[in-house]
Amino acid sequence: MIETRLLRQFVAVAEELHFHKAALRLHMAQPALSQAINRLEQKLGFALLERDRRGVRLLPAGAAFLQTAYTVLGQLQQGVEHARQVSQGVAGTLTITSVSIAGYPWLLDALKQFRQAFPKVQLVIKEMPSASQAKALITGEADIAFLRRLPGLADHIESRLLLDEPILMALPVDHPDAGNAAIELKDFADADFVFTPQVLGSGYHHQLIALCEAAGFYPRVVQEADQLHTLIGLVACGFGVALVPESIARSITGDKVVFVPLSVSPSTIGLYLNWSTDNPSPLPGHFFSVLEGAL
Repeated sequence: MIETRLLRQFVAVAEELHFHKAALRLHMAQPALSQAINRLEQKLGFALLERDRRGVRLLPAGAAFLQTAYTVLGQLQQGVEHARQVSQGVAGTLTITSVSIAGYPWLLDALKQFRQAFPKVQLVIKEMPSASQAKALITGEADIAFLRRLPGLADHIESRLLLDEPILMALPVDHPDAGNAAIELKDFADADFVFTPQVLGSGYHHQLIALCEAAGFYPRVVQEADQLHTLIGLVACGFGVALVPESIARSITGDKVVFVPLSVSPSTIGLYLNWSTDNPSPLPGHFFSVLEGAL
């Protein structure tokens, strides 16, 4: 191991080509500096400098090692500065997960504003089901999660309700009720439904089932899809109808599916902001401040 102190001492001697001047520059005694350079050469196993009555000259090996010393010291300084910025919360990586990105304009605005305010922070954005988000948050793979309510999250996970959004019925454009201003859920007791699997978000799944049960029936699920956009594709193909949050309707383009409000109450589903209290990084707090202004 070669101490960075020895590298700095060698750089001073190599630049000054004079032990006395280098010692003054380093605020140390000349004999101690000479001994330090000798120790460095012994560690390396070859000479760096030629010393005689005419002065000090860099040997070819010394000139080559000087460039190495510059590189090592420069990288160390960059690393120290980066670590300082990470500790201050102006650099680093912030991983955010969400059930949807495009469906929430305020979230897109917050991400844009955060990037502008903290350009040295690498933002990692992932769309995934609520259950996957919860796992990532608990294991530390995610810093912030926008998900549906899930029971039994770890004690160190904090949750805040951001909004309740309406639940809509997704219908094929040629469905008889596609032109209605609102629909009665009980009228779909005999309809085929497409759902996301319960394992991907039990809270979301249970709420939709409970909504149907309150209307007097248990939905006949004929097909499941992991992604809500795939679910909408199945609706467009005529597999069945689907209950979806309003944000999905905002993120869907095309004219093969219509979204009709439900006339029952309550017909909303919550979106929650979740984070770990064990996370020592200041970055989540910085993002929360930006998010407050975007909501």
